[in-house]
Amino acid sequence: MKYLLTSICCCFVLVATAQKVELPTAKFINNDNSAYSTPSFDDSKWVELKTNTNWDSQGFGTYDGYGWYRFHVVMPHFFNTGNPVRLYLGRADDACEVYFNGTLIGKSGAFPTDKGGYVTTWDKPLEFHLESTNPLIKWDADNVISVRVYDGNGLGGLFGPMPYINVMDLIDGIKISPDPIGANKRKVVFSNTFATTINGKCIIESIDEEDQSVISTSTTEVSLAKGQVKQFDIPAVKNNSHGSYAFTFIENTTKKSVAEKQYLPYILTPKTGDAPQINGPKVYGVRPNSPFIFKIPATGKKPLQYSVDNLPEGFTVNQLNGVITGKLSRSGDYKINLIVKNKTGIAKKEFTIKCGDVLALTPPMGWNSWNCWGLSVSDEKLKASAKAMMDKGLIDHGWAYMNIDDGWEAATRNTNGEIVANKKFPDMKKLGDWLHGNGLKFGIYSSPGTTTCGDYLGSYQHEMQDAATYASWGIDYLKYDWCSYGDIHDKNDNSLESYKKPYEVMQTALQKQNRDIVYSLCQYGMKDVWQWGESVNGNCWRTTGDITDTWQSLSSIGFSQTKQYPYAKPGRWNDPDMMIVGQVGWGDHLHNTRLTPDEQYTHVSLWSLLSAPLLIGCDLSKLDNFTLNLLTNDEVIAVNQDVLGRQAKQILIRSNPSEGDYQVWVKELEGGSQAIGIFNTSDKSEVVRFHWNELYLLPKQKVRDLWRQKDLGNFDGMFSTRVPAHGVTLIKITAN
Repeated sequence: MKYLLTSICCCFVLVATAQKVELPTAKFINNDNSAYSTPSFDDSKWVELKTNTNWDSQGFGTYDGYGWYRFHVVMPHFFNTGNPVRLYLGRADDACEVYFNGTLIGKSGAFPTDKGGYVTTWDKPLEFHLESTNPLIKWDADNVISVRVYDGNGLGGLFGPMPYINVMDLIDGIKISPDPIGANKRKVVFSNTFATTINGKCIIESIDEEDQSVISTSTTEVSLAKGQVKQFDIPAVKNNSHGSYAFTFIENTTKKSVAEKQYLPYILTPKTGDAPQINGPKVYGVRPNSPFIFKIPATGKKPLQYSVDNLPEGFTVNQLNGVITGKLSRSGDYKINLIVKNKTGIAKKEFTIKCGDVLALTPPMGWNSWNCWGLSVSDEKLKASAKAMMDKGLIDHGWAYMNIDDGWEAATRNTNGEIVANKKFPDMKKLGDWLHGNGLKFGIYSSPGTTTCGDYLGSYQHEMQDAATYASWGIDYLKYDWCSYGDIHDKNDNSLESYKKPYEVMQTALQKQNRDIVYSLCQYGMKDVWQWGESVNGNCWRTTGDITDTWQSLSSIGFSQTKQYPYAKPGRWNDPDMMIVGQVGWGDHLHNTRLTPDEQYTHVSLWSLLSAPLLIGCDLSKLDNFTLNLLTNDEVIAVNQDVLGRQAKQILIRSNPSEGDYQVWVKELEGGSQAIGIFNTSDKSEVVRFHWNELYLLPKQKVRDLWRQKDLGNFDGMFSTRVPAHGVTLIKITAN
């Protein structure tokens, strides 16, 4: 496929300014040969594929392995302004190499034959720059871009934003690098990465995010030669300010600008007091004759002393750490009283152990390794996060599960056909015992296919063996990911039964174990899994594709959970995927989440209203104070853990200039109260007003701000609140 860079322009006048062409299609072949990178190779008989969607949806749904894409682009000499040429290719699932006229110019991830083995970087944008003087570029001639992609499993190939090639503007040479939030005497650096001197204005603004007012502005004229940097002080603001910094460079000739914005994390939730307080759920499910383990989550000045009234026969409680263990032989409800003491006082809480057939009577809360470490998870990394779960006090707010995602499996089974862990996990049984001894739960991952998404061993035709192995290790949670089962599944059989089958097989295996294992169906919402997940005894089921740490991903997934609410109930939870707060990265190179603080408040609020499983996806050992505070508000967590198990409904949605862009979600709670999330989906702070009768509620309501843990008073007829951009006001109301 040959692209003429001038083809997007209807006349010569436009050519000079429209120095860009999109690459919507490319030639493609699904095998591997180093000759495919050479410009002279004849690709005329290759098929043509779209470049903004994976090859699976274009006739290669069963193909995993290497594939090659080739583009042909003619770049006229009058596009050569002296600025670099940018090549943007979207994303590659899972790893790739990029060649320009036969020369390797970049790589993302690692292939199975590379030292260290296969590494996926499926979510990494692919962008490469070539200086205009680079001899690789053939002006006024055919340039060949060859992309070698390796797909380990699941979806494969180029996807995402439309690939393009263009000549960069001067402004593209400017890079803005502010110091991280929290550093003392912070500075921001403006630098020039081009060979050409760039002249313009550096502007630094501090902004009050509550009303979008500008607190301070400084403007400096600068001239940046090749490689030169200019450093400026960032003005200090008061601690815990709900504000931001806007850094802008405006190029003098074109008046084009580049900007970077930093949002200041601000803490809403008050610190917990010295007096003991018992947190977490009021109910817990266990099957007859299965081991029971539950850590009493409690805060207060340490040391705390734990005890239980009406403890069933054969049960014990560790008075030092609050871990309750035992086993029940008969079904029924066992009502007990949890008691926690310290020097300042005593706290009591009624608690029900429901011995029966249903687990996860409230949404599971814990941690999963995928969103931070991807396939590089290890025993050492899991233990570091588990220790942080305890040391930073998350366990005292009800966070319990420590789940290993993909990447733990050995390459082959043992001589008995049993699954074994790879060298990163030397002793799974010992790891499970250590977690349980500290009151934590142990989760693991597999696939009904022959291999997992990361190309590790799956459970196909070994389901009973694997379930027994998991039970022997002390596993409490299984995430079961569709992945390569798509290759086994008959593409001509679109029946519901064919989609349920692999999950029914593992369900049968789990039910036969003498250990409770929460069953998480990960198949991305196919065939409306929320309608049938209960029939295969699923405790939670993914309703969407994978989430990433962007507002677009968060909002499109979170606010689409509108038709699933009738199917959420105790033991059966809709799962819009794991959490994306803190440091994430899907590999060894972590970064602070790209969500703003307000977007993170929205994230936790919405997931709590949705009664979604709460699985933290960051490196817990590197938790900052903002993220820790975000995850330890017991009144917000209580919305998620409410015993009714209802999911919130989207009651109001507005999108117009006069009323703003906002949504109001309402969740019924135990005792007749409601939790309400008021979400501002616009890019600016808005005052949201509504009448209680618009939410089908009585006209007089007592209102409490859950993030601030503060009573707001009685509101008759209507309620109004200022909500920051992409932010939330989360309240609890009670009729009065």
